[in-house]
Amino acid sequence: MKDTAKHQGLRNQLAKILEAKGITDQNVLDAIRKIPRHLFIDSSFESHAYQDKAFPIAAEQTISQPYTVAFQSQTLAVKPSEKILEIGTGSGYQTAVLLHLKAIVYTIERQHELFKKTASFLPKIGVKPKRFIFGDGYKGLQEEAPFDKIIVTAGAPFVPNPLLAQLKIGGKLLIPVGNETQIMTLFIRKSQKEFEKQELGDFAFVPMLEKKN
Repeated sequence: MKDTAKHQGLRNQLAKILEAKGITDQNVLDAIRKIPRHLFIDSSFESHAYQDKAFPIAAEQTISQPYTVAFQSQTLAVKPSEKILEIGTGSGYQTAVLLHLKAIVYTIERQHELFKKTASFLPKIGVKPKRFIFGDGYKGLQEEAPFDKIIVTAGAPFVPNPLLAQLKIGGKLLIPVGNETQIMTLFIRKSQKEFEKQELGDFAFVPMLEKKN
């Protein structure tokens, strides 16, 4: 698994592209510059790894486009030592970004093929979430709640109530909501029963599926 000066140069270019698109959080841009995205995708796509595009990974899923990863990370305003629940581990690239931002990351993947592949891959490049779970993202992770932030990296047809319930007061849930295209939606928990909702524009994600028994 090589990471060369050429790869580094391509990452620097990608960070500049994201900056031009409105990513201003320097810690997020630093993560984009540091994390070898080409290792997270099939080697046949390696030459495209630093384009601002989504690409196929295992189990008919995709690795999100870098702008989307950066946008979600910036919107969450991740701070060191915050407990973050990630729904939809996928290749683990977003996980790596959150860990680079010094969050404590709990991450759930429902596709077993992808879970196994990513679980064996991440330790090889030093990416170590606090917990990596094969399970149903719609249920969240009650035993580790409450969370400072929850990030959903797949399109959800609706907002799962357990995810809202597992937020701390003041916590944020960022979730793409919709079927064909999704509206990036941010919920901020104001009190036990009150949430502020913000809609942040259209995105395209693979669908968020429930775990089959």
